[in-house]
Amino acid sequence: MRRGKGRSRPLLFLDVDGPLNPYAAQPERRPEGYTTLRVPHESGTTGGLLSRRRSLRVWLNPEHGQALLRLDYELCWATTWMDDANRWIGPVLGLPDLPFVEFGDALFQERPDGVHWKTCPLVDYAGGRPFAWVDDEQSDLDHAYVTAHHHGPGLLHHVNPRIGLREADFLALADFARSLETSRSTG
Repeated sequence: MRRGKGRSRPLLFLDVDGPLNPYAAQPERRPEGYTTLRVPHESGTTGGLLSRRRSLRVWLNPEHGQALLRLDYELCWATTWMDDANRWIGPVLGLPDLPFVEFGDALFQERPDGVHWKTCPLVDYAGGRPFAWVDDEQSDLDHAYVTAHHHGPGLLHHVNPRIGLREADFLALADFARSLETSRSTG
């Protein structure tokens, strides 16, 4: 796992598909304010035949980059894109290279307890540091896991993959960061 240097601000774990790329929106109706990015699939072999698939369509709202940077967080990719998010997603959003969670063997591995495969690696990466996590796949089981295993404040913020991040989401994230500042100044 790569970690950023600054440790004073809370972490904001960013998923790409769902929050930043509203992949579940109507397929032929790009949301207003979004641009289309075409990411080529890597070609491979399947049964001895060259596999050629269409490029992956990703919708991104360039304004989200500045909105994320204005938040009082240290941004960190928490996505299957891992470091590829710095290559493909960050530039469209105007984001600098960000640290990312390297999921290793946990990647896509279903857990018998129903907790999302990202949850434990994110809690480990945070190491007790306050964090917010925006994703479209969290459940009550993930909330319970974070409450039981994370020794600091944590916000699991669900984003509808049909609409992606909206103003209300940014407000909720800003409110959480402010609540941490308030608790530090009164504690």
